[in-house]
Amino acid sequence: MNADIGEIVENFELLGDWESRYHYLVELGERLAPMPGAHKTDANRVVECMSLVHVAAHPHPEHAGRVVYWGDCDTAIIKGVVALLVGLFSDKAPDEIEALDVDELFQGLQLEEHLSPNRHVGVYAIVNKMKAQARVLAV
Repeated sequence: MNADIGEIVENFELLGDWESRYHYLVELGERLAPMPGAHKTDANRVVECMSLVHVAAHPHPEHAGRVVYWGDCDTAIIKGVVALLVGLFSDKAPDEIEALDVDELFQGLQLEEHLSPNRHVGVYAIVNKMKAQARVLAV
């Protein structure tokens, strides 16, 4: 397991039950830096999501070859997932982002058990969008 993913899973395991994990995800979403309106474009929208989700990748301003992300969502729980992914994917090189196994993350957080099938599809669409954006920046 990737060290960053392992750390996230360990933090969630300390919370115990799903209700505590849910509240923590909502908190993470509330603390997510506001996404500039200029980044909330159709190109950055994750259309497969039931919620209104935007993610945007940009070259890191201080570290060449690394990527930073912005993200936002209109649903509390999914905004928390976006916050987790923004934190996990930011400050990495595109090849590191591509190599991240989010299945390990989502299984460790038990998201599959607690999100509806439609939301589950949407969460993977967010990941796919973020990875695709990193690939574009790698070129």
